[in-house]
Amino acid sequence: MTATVSAPQLTQQAPQVTHRQLRVKGIKVHVQLCGEGEPLLLYSGIWGEVGLWDHLLPYLPGFRTIAFDPPGIGRTQMPALPMTMWSLAEFGTAVLDELGVASAHVLGVSFGGALAQQMAVTHPGRVRRLVLVSTSFGGFAKPGDLRAFWHFIHPGSYHPVRLEKVAGSMFGGRMRTEPELVRSMHIRRPKNPWQAMYRMAPLFAWTSLPWLWTIRHPTLVVAGDDDPVTPHVNHRVMAALIPRARLYTVRGGGHMALIDSASEVGPVISSFLRAGSGAAPADGGLRAAASGQ
Repeated sequence: MTATVSAPQLTQQAPQVTHRQLRVKGIKVHVQLCGEGEPLLLYSGIWGEVGLWDHLLPYLPGFRTIAFDPPGIGRTQMPALPMTMWSLAEFGTAVLDELGVASAHVLGVSFGGALAQQMAVTHPGRVRRLVLVSTSFGGFAKPGDLRAFWHFIHPGSYHPVRLEKVAGSMFGGRMRTEPELVRSMHIRRPKNPWQAMYRMAPLFAWTSLPWLWTIRHPTLVVAGDDDPVTPHVNHRVMAALIPRARLYTVRGGGHMALIDSASEVGPVISSFLRAGSGAAPADGGLRAAASGQ
């Protein structure tokens, strides 16, 4: 199933953002909280810090967003040992425990989308609705462009000047013509090889393909059709195998469509989440339409 959307520009400002330092499973964690309403847990991409969500927050009124720097990234302490996708899902639920949140909607982008899938399977009672953006099911998925992958793993790609030069081939979509957008995306290169290895370790030998059918949560899959990192076909597979999933395609969107096209994607996500709460969808909300794609 695909979806169409009429998404006018929003003029509202994001609610006040607060920051907290928590201790979760022995690790100091930097947490960002924003807004009031139903809790929405945000899982960032592999090198993303909490500031990554700044572009999206104005389009999520009525939700209390919970974001945190992942272990070893930003202002969160590095764990003593590399973590698996399973232990990261456990870590996310522990963050909710520290905040007194029994369950939440979960939105994951890129690496965070894989983590969101894992949480939905191993901790289904903690997840209300699920949003998977620019992500993959890991092993057996169609691989992305090799050049984009090289830029991702090469530390030199994250130097501010270099990042703007490679943004188009690295992320696709709007970055091909507006590479300067990458300046505000709060993407930081790994501080050292150990940090890079620790963050990438959960992806090794991980796949959700055999158990996507067990995810029973209402799920929105969002993908750009010009994503060199996580090809569009992988999102079509996820939307087909997750029983209650629908697919929304950002035309001309790349890997960072959630951020560089927030005015389009934000209302789609907000409307999808509101549909489960009984609240009236905001203008420009999701209108699902059956499609042969």
